[in-house]
Amino acid sequence: MFQTFHVTTRPGDGPPRLAQLREEMAKDGLSAFLVPRADRFQGEYVADCDARLSWLTGFTGSAGFAAVLPDKAGVFVDGRYRLQVRAQVADVFTPVDWPETKLGPWLKDHLQDGDVVAFDPSLHTFDEIEAVRKAAPALDLRPTDNLIDRIWKDRPSPPSAPARAHPIEFAGEKSGDKRERIAKMLRDAGQKAAVVTLPDSICWLLNIRGSDIPRNPVVHAFAIVHDTGRVSLFSDLSKFEHLGPDPSIDQFPWDAFEDELTKLEGPVRVDRKTAPIAVSRCLNDADVSVIWGDDPILLPKACKNEAELEGMRDAHLTDAVAMVEFLTWLDREAPSGALTEIDAARKLEELRRTANALQDISFETISGAGPNGAIIHYRVTEDTNRAIQPGELYLVDSGGQYLNGTTDITRTIAVGEPTDEQRACYTRVLQGMVAISQARFPKGIAGRDLDALARASLWRAGLDYDHGTGHGVGAYLSVHEGPQRLSRVSDVPLKPGMILSNEPGYYREGAFGIRIENLIVVREAEEIGDKRKQYDFETLTFVPLDRRLIDKSMLGPWEIAWLDRYHAHVREKLSGRISKEARTWLDAATAPLA
Repeated sequence: MFQTFHVTTRPGDGPPRLAQLREEMAKDGLSAFLVPRADRFQGEYVADCDARLSWLTGFTGSAGFAAVLPDKAGVFVDGRYRLQVRAQVADVFTPVDWPETKLGPWLKDHLQDGDVVAFDPSLHTFDEIEAVRKAAPALDLRPTDNLIDRIWKDRPSPPSAPARAHPIEFAGEKSGDKRERIAKMLRDAGQKAAVVTLPDSICWLLNIRGSDIPRNPVVHAFAIVHDTGRVSLFSDLSKFEHLGPDPSIDQFPWDAFEDELTKLEGPVRVDRKTAPIAVSRCLNDADVSVIWGDDPILLPKACKNEAELEGMRDAHLTDAVAMVEFLTWLDREAPSGALTEIDAARKLEELRRTANALQDISFETISGAGPNGAIIHYRVTEDTNRAIQPGELYLVDSGGQYLNGTTDITRTIAVGEPTDEQRACYTRVLQGMVAISQARFPKGIAGRDLDALARASLWRAGLDYDHGTGHGVGAYLSVHEGPQRLSRVSDVPLKPGMILSNEPGYYREGAFGIRIENLIVVREAEEIGDKRKQYDFETLTFVPLDRRLIDKSMLGPWEIAWLDRYHAHVREKLSGRISKEARTWLDAATAPLA
């Protein structure tokens, strides 16, 4: 199996490691040291050798950071992880609600003027450090080597798996054509080069994939894209030996990166939100002109071409077959009370493997029954595993990596007879998902403009959820991809070809969690009215929603009509692909509400 259920951290490991870190801080005369979750690639998912935050604190979530002081150690997490962090860290650490409480003001409140706050410049972006500097100007922010690396004696080795070519039938565009597109963008902007530090951007540009990060088919690398279309690539060169030479790509080992930066002729484009601050510091020290600008690959990568979209559609149908077979099995077996969360996660991966197309799962399956479903990014382990009991809700959020696409789907299932309260909460979440699915909006609208549609029904009942409504998704790349999002803080205009998740939810601590997720893609809408340019969404995910949890009396006729159309499409697309038992289950699961 791809997924294991071992416990990877223990709260008891944290206190002695924290004491060691403070000894190193005292040696260097430091008042604080920052420990981010991210690696030098600013990844949400990191290799074992870069998991410094979890090694120190025990917290394994995909977002967060720690600020260690001589007498306090704050672990900053957002709304997805506030239950999880309390279970994973020892009481020597203090959970801090972020972004409500920001790092700069927190440091200012806990330190004195002139105190030294140290950070590893290879792990923090310019924007991160500048935000602290502005909020706490009297503190001395000082770059240093990484203090965690000094004390982590059994730190794993870096990943070394080879890169592999991504077939043109799935990429849809030759790497040379992509490079020329990016080079023209640079020439038009008067920029001589761009520094690219996001591995998924580099993989998209060069039509390669890798295995350096579990669940994300990327290669660890940095690149300099020149206005001529040439690319300077920095990585472990052994990963590329079998791909053969490319006359337009100059390959360098990692330790040549800073030297090559100093040789550049400016202006050089650097993304202040994603590049390590070490990049701009190196360029400035060499008197190379720096121009702040977004990674030039982000938008081209986000707007999928027709080959990528067709691959995503096919991957979702492959994945839907596994999901329907799984839900058929779950409905048959779960009422006995004998199934556990791990049993269910294993069965789902087994069914995804049946088509012989699965390359990996796209993230660790969230398999949460009852109160565990309320832990938004719950990862079941051998310690937390519990039985799926009748009368509970079971939440499963999972996905697959296929050569032609990446999937991400969440379904919440009633085991036995649901309560009226469970049905009411589920229906409100469903109304939000349907509202996004049906949205039609003008060109220029961003995710923040649509986010409220998913929450309106919950708000009317005084309810909400503490995560964004949707994230971008890559095409056989990272399951979480920017820059587009459905979120209150996203100002990136939505464009045709952008794929997003549509996943409102509701979570009641100690009781249950509800989330429903489909993937959707932005497309041009049919012209109506005064012929303004407008967009809407095509749904990529075709898996039934649990009719037992739907309170039809709460729905408007337009919502019932959408659900019945959706279920009819599910039945049409999947009936000929699934087993006889699953067809019987599917017919009942997709029966019209009307």
